[in-house]
Amino acid sequence: MFEAIWLNKDAAGFSAALTTLDDALLPADGITVRVDYSTLNYKDALAISNSGAVVRSWPMVPGVDAAGTVIASDHAGFAEGDAVIFNGWGAGETRWGALAQKARLPAEGMIKRPAAFSARHAMALGTAGYTAMLCVQALEKHGVRPDAGPVLVSGATGGVGSIAILLLAQRGYEVTALTGKPESVDYLQQLGAAHILDRRDFAAAGKPLQKTLWAAAIDTAGSHTLANVCAQLQYGGIVAACGLAQGMDLPATVAPFILRGITLAGIDSVFAPQAVRQQAWDALAAELDPARLDAVLSEIGLAEVIGAAGEIIAGRHTGRYVVDVNR
Repeated sequence: MFEAIWLNKDAAGFSAALTTLDDALLPADGITVRVDYSTLNYKDALAISNSGAVVRSWPMVPGVDAAGTVIASDHAGFAEGDAVIFNGWGAGETRWGALAQKARLPAEGMIKRPAAFSARHAMALGTAGYTAMLCVQALEKHGVRPDAGPVLVSGATGGVGSIAILLLAQRGYEVTALTGKPESVDYLQQLGAAHILDRRDFAAAGKPLQKTLWAAAIDTAGSHTLANVCAQLQYGGIVAACGLAQGMDLPATVAPFILRGITLAGIDSVFAPQAVRQQAWDALAAELDPARLDAVLSEIGLAEVIGAAGEIIAGRHTGRYVVDVNR
């Protein structure tokens, strides 16, 4: 038996609760993991609050992230006792996820946990930190260096934004944070943001071409925010797009692409190949002092997850929720 967050939708409506489940209910295939820590991402919060069409199979255990130990494996790459990290691969959407004390998860979304990280610090990063690294790597692959000019990060107080600022600042980039939380100035400066802008200035329709301001950007918002960021990129600039907090639409024109030669790089962390995952996590382990992650995390227990999901949806949380599933 194990405890888990349980989501259900039927003729009686939607429900979310902390419940006890039998091991026999776990998915038939995958690697069985004793979960030590999970996280609470924006996608998880949407599922738990029934605020978005995230869950596509009911009932569901949410949770796209896990750090734990392999209990049983029929996969040659993983053995009982391995310390592992899992991210994405349909968890919490089409198959049961990891906001639970046990999970059975596909090997494709799993890597062995770098020795530099405890399970807790690995989940301080989670999908958000791993995605942030993929974004930073995309900018550098494009040739953006610290002397190219300032880099804009939207959704700056969220998980991806927070870790992206930390990574960019540590590498010497001049980072401008875009946020709707003026009370978070100290937090953002502590991470390494040199400048802070109000997201409301980007939230409505703007001109197709605007004053060039950014050598590159990392965007978690989509919609008008992403369109305005594209319109402000310097010639040959790039934006790594990895989120849709404002919306899935992109009300932009081709003008910045054909007149300024900009690049829009889509970042997928959910189904990224295992080798890409391992490279990103190895880079995080090589570059980040785990102690710095304490500034971005709030630790909660499994029983607090449903309430915390509401805080995320309401935009009242800063940084990362790390979930100790055993308290």
